[in-house]
Amino acid sequence: MTSGKLRIMAIGAHPDDCDVKVGGTAILYARAGHQVKFVSATNGDTGHHQMGGGVLARRRFAEAQEAAETAGIEYEVLDIHNGQLLPTLENRWQIVRIIREFAPDIVITHRPNDYHPDHRYTSQIVQDSAYTITIPNVAALTPALEQNCVFAYMSDDFTKPCAFQADVTVVIDDVLDDKMRMLACHESQFFEWLPFNRSQGQVPDGHAERLSWLTERQAPRFASVAEKHRESIASFYGPERAAGARHAEAFEICEYGRRPCRGELYRLFPFFDGP
Repeated sequence: MTSGKLRIMAIGAHPDDCDVKVGGTAILYARAGHQVKFVSATNGDTGHHQMGGGVLARRRFAEAQEAAETAGIEYEVLDIHNGQLLPTLENRWQIVRIIREFAPDIVITHRPNDYHPDHRYTSQIVQDSAYTITIPNVAALTPALEQNCVFAYMSDDFTKPCAFQADVTVVIDDVLDDKMRMLACHESQFFEWLPFNRSQGQVPDGHAERLSWLTERQAPRFASVAEKHRESIASFYGPERAAGARHAEAFEICEYGRRPCRGELYRLFPFFDGP
């Protein structure tokens, strides 16, 4: 790109998935002047124990917009029922159009082996779109991309049929507090639904207390990523920085789409000193 600015897209199944897996990296991109767009493939309208339907969908949309403002990014939420996402042609064409219109350098999504069907089908739809976005006669009213994107997966801990492999790991220590504020925007999830669904105990009332409570429960997830992929961190940041890294987000390059060489990874993830 002549401007040197990147266009980053993350497509998750629900209106907080990208925030959890890519939020810190997104904030780093945005602070450097790059354009970031999150997409939720569903409206999240079943993710609560006391409300649902249109009321919850509208609430989660508002939460996503607040999170986007906090991070300095764009957030689109598709109006597909939570738990009812299927890898249909109609949904594939919708994702094809969304990717083409944004024209990203890289698209990040779930891996296809995951506990949640919405996660799995989001991954399948994105994978099915990976080559299609370059075919002019598919969704012909939205111009096809002349060059395919790089596609990548968010990290997870699932091992069957294959485990996640970190091709790039981004240290997020400098923006961890900002990421926590981003997650806290999703009040219906992190302070209501998930504490109920996962028996996380009593949630405090005050804003500062809630943020501290959330950090205590969420930060270990990102510390685990850093610990598990410390060798990957060292390969990009060097051993000294890797030894001190506490929190990270990791990504695996998909075999579909454009396959970047290591030099291009430095361009796509401009957080390192260079090859």
